[in-house]
Amino acid sequence: MSVPVVRTVAELRYAVAAWRAERLQVALVPTMGALHEGHLSLVRAALSRAERVIVTIFVNPKQFNSPADLAAYPRTEETDAAMLAGAGAHLLYAPLAGEIYPEGFSTTVSVASVSEEMEGRFRPGHFDGVATVVAKLFLQSGADCAFFGEKDFQQLQVVRRMARDLDIPVEIVACPTIRERNGLAMSSRNARLSPQEHARAPRLSEVLFEAAAKMASGADAQPVLAQARRALEDAGFGPVEYLELRSSASLAPLTRASEPARLLAAAWLGQVRLIDNVEVAENDP
Repeated sequence: MSVPVVRTVAELRYAVAAWRAERLQVALVPTMGALHEGHLSLVRAALSRAERVIVTIFVNPKQFNSPADLAAYPRTEETDAAMLAGAGAHLLYAPLAGEIYPEGFSTTVSVASVSEEMEGRFRPGHFDGVATVVAKLFLQSGADCAFFGEKDFQQLQVVRRMARDLDIPVEIVACPTIRERNGLAMSSRNARLSPQEHARAPRLSEVLFEAAAKMASGADAQPVLAQARRALEDAGFGPVEYLELRSSASLAPLTRASEPARLLAAAWLGQVRLIDNVEVAENDP
């Protein structure tokens, strides 16, 4: 059994209109393809909340800072479609670039504040690309709810703020990070790690969980972050672009876990940039 594939907004809306006529709830799972278990967990979560699930695959050129990185991004639609059929998705929306950004396209959605630091600092313009394409996908599909992984936690907060500020009537559902058995957060980029790098990569999550435990016990953030950065560098990561304690709600920087918080990091291992984050339990003084 295969999953139906549509490539135009008109085809997508026609399918959704038929579901609406049956009063069915519609969920959306936006992706850039190269699917793995983390993506499939989003599909399963969506199936638990809605009668119909749309998965989108669109390698968004506006999210890439480097043309070479865009060209190298894996495109595995046939394999992805088979995985989605097995997971129970009802429709794959895989538009071409011209369908999303037709000739003369000149609108950009920019979300201030939550997008400007961490990923925003090291990938300028990235979140403008995310917000623009996700806003379009929400409006094209008219979905009731959309599912995003917490692995890209800053992206999740950008999408939440964008939908809220623009009054787009879609519920944003966050799903836990899915990890490999060794603790490494699942990512399409993991396939680019050498066997030796893949063996070292779980140290990123180990260091984050160790630091989060110390902060949850009341430790000040700065000495813990400095120690964690040294641990990553000693494990062969570098450069460590950021390693920060932030408010889970606003992404404002914190000096200690005095409210629900996240520890977020981005670091290079060889030629692969890895990101991860872990929850930090609130410490009551």
